[in-house]
Amino acid sequence: MRTKGLRGALAADTELGAGNVLARVLAHGADPDGPGLTFDTAVDGHPADTPLTLGRLDELVAARAAWLHERGVGPRDAVAVWAGAAADMVLSFLALARLGAIPALMNGRLRPEIAAEYIRRLRATGVLADAAHAAALQGHALGAPLLGESAEAGGGDPAAAPPHYRHHDDDPIVITHTSGTTGVPKAVLHSHASLFAATRHLLAMPQAQGTSRILNALPAPHTATVLMVNQALGNRAEMYLLSEQGGERVLDAIQRWRPDGVFGFSVTWAELARFDLSAYDLDSVRLWFNTGDCSHEPHVRRLVKVGSRDVMTRDGVTRVPGSVFIDGLGSSEMGHSMFHITHTVDTDRYGRCVGRPYRFTKVAVLDEAGNELPPGQVGWLGIDSPSLFRGYWNDSVTTYRSRLRGWYLTGDLVHADADGRYYHLDRAVDSVEAGDGTRFFTALSEERILAACADVTDCTVVIVSEGGAVVTDVLLELAAGVDPAEDRSARIRAAIGPDLAATLRRVVPVRADDIPVTVTGKVRKVALRERYLAETPS
Repeated sequence: MRTKGLRGALAADTELGAGNVLARVLAHGADPDGPGLTFDTAVDGHPADTPLTLGRLDELVAARAAWLHERGVGPRDAVAVWAGAAADMVLSFLALARLGAIPALMNGRLRPEIAAEYIRRLRATGVLADAAHAAALQGHALGAPLLGESAEAGGGDPAAAPPHYRHHDDDPIVITHTSGTTGVPKAVLHSHASLFAATRHLLAMPQAQGTSRILNALPAPHTATVLMVNQALGNRAEMYLLSEQGGERVLDAIQRWRPDGVFGFSVTWAELARFDLSAYDLDSVRLWFNTGDCSHEPHVRRLVKVGSRDVMTRDGVTRVPGSVFIDGLGSSEMGHSMFHITHTVDTDRYGRCVGRPYRFTKVAVLDEAGNELPPGQVGWLGIDSPSLFRGYWNDSVTTYRSRLRGWYLTGDLVHADADGRYYHLDRAVDSVEAGDGTRFFTALSEERILAACADVTDCTVVIVSEGGAVVTDVLLELAAGVDPAEDRSARIRAAIGPDLAATLRRVVPVRADDIPVTVTGKVRKVALRERYLAETPS
């Protein structure tokens, strides 16, 4: 069956969802010797950096499913999976989904005490962990047995695996978690249908360039990786999954594996922007795809200068220098980016513009009562989409607090223009109300500083309000070789505007290691605010 025909058949398959993509792709006649997945570590007897065929991938999944089944795991059992390797995460997800169980994928960077508390709150049936993380859980009360180490799971007999569970659209399919910016992460539940809604839409459209050979630089336990794995399997694309997403690791993988598309979070692009990208062989890259937080203009501009892309000319399709960057805004709860905007070296619409919504979703800018606001007015971002999560696992209070008049409130402040484009200003918790209707935004301020200061590779703006006074600190990560003693205050004040400049307390050069981040690399601004409030004289 031709790939184009297969994609159309998958898009129209009413039984297909996030829990059975591997099985349904094979059922529709995909070549078992065609591409499966490639991992950066050895797994279940298969060497690192060596492609798995689709058929071999199915065998490895069946072996793990048999091993888990022998240990009593069945439909609707929530099983926590804590490991460091992308291979363990993805194979465990596929195996548990085959059984109808609910994999709860956990970031390997969680602190052991946080991981243990998260598992307790899951009320899990069991825990599957690699050797290092199993050892880290010793001495912690989990409320669930350790089923074994993930390396043992590959020893199952594929022939002993039970038949693939038949999913209903509403069946829970995976639990992932948020970044945990304020402590224990929230457990985000997706269903068979919700986590496939965006993929089904994309399968019904022409396949985009840069999606045939994908380097996955997204954290393996994240919702986004589950989405991308299913998308790659449906597209019959090659995918190489990284267990670590640091800048040097990504650049090395691009040069060795030569992908045409690289998928990641904004923190990865910020790390790449610290390097002289012209010194690396990045010509294979046609597409950079960002999800999660939207990206800053200077980081995007550095990336689109490298690589190459296909354009239509009078002489037909021609390869030209410079790649494509697709930006957007998404989260674990949204189930996919809700917006998209395409950047090349020729585009100049930035200013935190996240573009227009995908056609499968509805979005609105809302006031605090849930009324829709007109273009130009700042309000809460509301989402109504078939891709939305089903709720926070074992936390109905937080689930219902995130809903308003039928909309899911993302916690972001945005505005729209008259042409239907949306602009992200900040997370609401990171902005500050200064009185008289004035609100200060950290993310927008960071964007303006980076655009104005070429010698700054990244920055963090901390705005705190105490006793009616607003104080702002700007933390600058400087490019290599520039003078950290230079006074940049005048440039910073000009960039952020007079109102916020009036609150500026200090501009501080910092190292990247000085900034507290979550397990997915997001800046923990709540921790910075607490730190700077403690330093403010009472």
